[in-house]
Amino acid sequence: MKMEEKPIDLRSDTVTRPTPAMREAMMNAEVGDDVYLEDPTVNKLQETAAALFKREAALFVPSGTMGNEVAIHILTQPGQEVILEEGSHIFNFELSSMAIFSGVLARPIKGRRGIIDPEETKRSIRPKAYYISPTGLICLENTHNHGGGSIYPLELIEAITSLARNEGIPIHLDGARIFNAAVALNREVSALTKGFDTIMFCLSKGLSAPIGSMLVGSRELIEKARIARKILGGGMRQVGVLAAAGLVALRTMVDRLKTDHQNATLLAEGISRIKGLRIDPTTVETNIVIFQLERLKADAQEFAHQLRLRGLLCHPFDHITIRMVTHKDVNREDILKALDIMETVCAELLQ
Repeated sequence: MKMEEKPIDLRSDTVTRPTPAMREAMMNAEVGDDVYLEDPTVNKLQETAAALFKREAALFVPSGTMGNEVAIHILTQPGQEVILEEGSHIFNFELSSMAIFSGVLARPIKGRRGIIDPEETKRSIRPKAYYISPTGLICLENTHNHGGGSIYPLELIEAITSLARNEGIPIHLDGARIFNAAVALNREVSALTKGFDTIMFCLSKGLSAPIGSMLVGSRELIEKARIARKILGGGMRQVGVLAAAGLVALRTMVDRLKTDHQNATLLAEGISRIKGLRIDPTTVETNIVIFQLERLKADAQEFAHQLRLRGLLCHPFDHITIRMVTHKDVNREDILKALDIMETVCAELLQ
């Protein structure tokens, strides 16, 4: 790859650049001090997010991790356990924050492509005894990153949220990519999330805003969340310059996610025809493509290095697993070129 050429970046949908409309909105944003609740653009973003999810309130936070951890903090008590899937983002990529910040312990359970079974969830709820750490929270992730962008079937969501309600256990959704699920299913996000106490979603992934996530829930919970956000240093001042991009994202970037899904399907089908790579393309539901190496004289790190030398960026998960994520800054032609690059590298590395 020539140095002046732009690489095809499939590492994540977090690499998206803000659109011209976002940049213009940011430049012209009306701002105020959000710690004083006086930033009109932030207030509008929060009201818009709450309305989309048919909730009372929402809170703008700098990151999805902060949104998740704030939710865990306000929904649990120290010494409790949190049920979640073993491959979930909260368990694997948030630095044990639930233990550090909230004094709670994760109880991970094995899912299928990130989806946990209601019966297994029920068995994981701790018995009520004074010498056993009580179950304080259930967390789901939809779509599931490590599950390859898998979508929770609506009937499972309803079963698990009903279980939580019957057991008196709050339930939180890591919905970083919930709009991908909604577009894929042609359902409103409110329909996919109605049984949860809190929902976090990201503005900075497929929706392409430069920064920020939202936490939505009841007015009472969001007021508690505002305090927890401040404890974590998340109180922001004239942050309307960022909230403005979030408003554009919600208004203009949701429907186009279907293009990312189409490109992911094209990518997965192409990978399935390359010798040295293994994937079942029928498992690709949204914009995340995860595949394995087989019979190559390289591990995932070396394979990714060879792709990078040719202008293709990806994310190695383990020694044989690669993740690629489609987004607005890669098009169909980029996907076809990426497949050519992978085929060339595999031909060189086949044993």
